[in-house]
Formats: sequence, C-alpha cells, structure tokens
Amino acid sequence: MTASGLFASPDGDRISVSQKSFAVLECVGGADRPLTTSELAVLLDMPKPTVHRIVHQLDVDGLLLQEAGGRGYVPGPRLFNFALNVVQSSVRQGSRRAVLERLSEATRETCNFGLISGGALLYADRVEASWPFGLRFSVGSRVPLHCTSMGKLLLAHQPRRRRQHLLAMSDLHAYTDNTITDIEKLEEHFAEIRAGGFSIDNQEFLAGVICVAVPVRDARGRVCAALAVAAPQVRMPLSLAREHIPALAKAAEEISAGWVVEDEG
Repeated sequence: MTASGLFASPDGDRISVSQKSFAVLECVGGADRPLTTSELAVLLDMPKPTVHRIVHQLDVDGLLLQEAGGRGYVPGPRLFNFALNVVQSSVRQGSRRAVLERLSEATRETCNFGLISGGALLYADRVEASWPFGLRFSVGSRVPLHCTSMGKLLLAHQPRRRRQHLLAMSDLHAYTDNTITDIEKLEEHFAEIRAGGFSIDNQEFLAGVICVAVPVRDARGRVCAALAVAAPQVRMPLSLAREHIPALAKAAEEISAGWVVEDEG
C-alpha cells in the first residue's frame, strides 16, 4: 500500500503522527519476523527519518522492542499487555469463557488459556478445577516459556528468529530435574511438538504437576494462543493427559471458529 492509500484521508488530508505510529505497530505486529526501520519505511512507504523517529519513541515507550543482537523490532511488553487486555475482555464476555468452563467440567481439571507476553507465558484466562487443592495461578500471572506446556507450544510455532529472541530473553532456569535447558535439545523438542500438534509439561516447571496443551489459531490459521489442562500427577498421569488431547483440540477449534466469526463480522 502506498502513502496515498495509507497515509491520506478520503478528503486528501495527511494523517496524524498517532495514525502513523499505529500503522508501524500494526506492521510489526503482523510480521512473522523482526522488521528494521528500513524495511518498515519501504513497507509503509514512509520517509525513513520519520519511521526512525516513530520507532525510537515506541521503543522508549515499551511498545516495540529491538531484537537481541539485531537491528529488527518486535512487539514490546506494553503492546502485548494491550493485546492481552483486549483478549481478556472478549474472553470474559464471549464464548471462549464458556468453552473453558465446558472443558474443565469434562476433564474435571484446571483449564488455562495463554499468550506470549513480554518474553513470558501469560495466563489470559483460566477455569479452576473444583478440587480443594488446585493449582493457584491467577489470570495475569506470568510463567516461563521454556518449561511449560503452553509456553513450549507457542515457542515451537514462532518463526525461528523470533523464537531465538524469546529464548535469549530467558535465563532457561532449571526449575526441576526434568527442565530442558539446552538450546539444541529444546529445538528438537519443538520439532516434535510441531509434528505432534500438542505439548506436554512433564513436571518441568513444578514437580508433581503435569500439563498438556494444544494450539489455538486465529482467522488466518496462525497459532496465536494455547489451551491447556493442568493437574497434579497423582490425578493426571501422562497417560491420562494424552487422553485429554482430543477434548482439548475440539475446544481449541471452537475458540478458533469464534475468532473467525468475530473477525469476519
């Protein structure tokens, strides 16, 4: 799209700096890899000095983040939080919350809906199991990506450079004896996750806790979130966790279908 199409109103007036800033955020947010200021200038047909000023301010404000060791930019923590707030609002008011509740009732365990936010996995929504001693993570909690079922699944479906950036932001701490901290082993594990269509946390974050996750896709078919069931190993051994995968996949499809309807409407 040219400047005349994107940066001019119907009556020919030039648009504001805020609109240009939003266009930059939209472009970075929709890209499958970090974008440099030069690439943004070309994609948006804007003068490079203008893009540089806008990107610099967005970086200072935490809306964009420069990739580790590179010149490209990715969404920053404030932009992720903004997206999360929008998703949380729609989740609590729409069908996605009902899907989580049905899934929790069917599995009798805690069900989680998560997104990547600021280099961590963020619980965007969850429905607690009715057991007296549940897994007490509130909505808004952030947990590591490399050792949780939803985190690993979302990492596995990131473009390689984006995944490397996210891993570089983490200290890859070994939370338990089962935590994978070697980059090469993690990459092998990510390939298995992509091939299998699900991810399992076998006591990698919390000793004695098993989690299984599947992807949630947006209207374009891209993995944008994850859905998981979590429980103590004494209630949900690995064999039972795997049995929950079809129910998880069906619930994820319902959420994805809801997003397609919303986007088209």
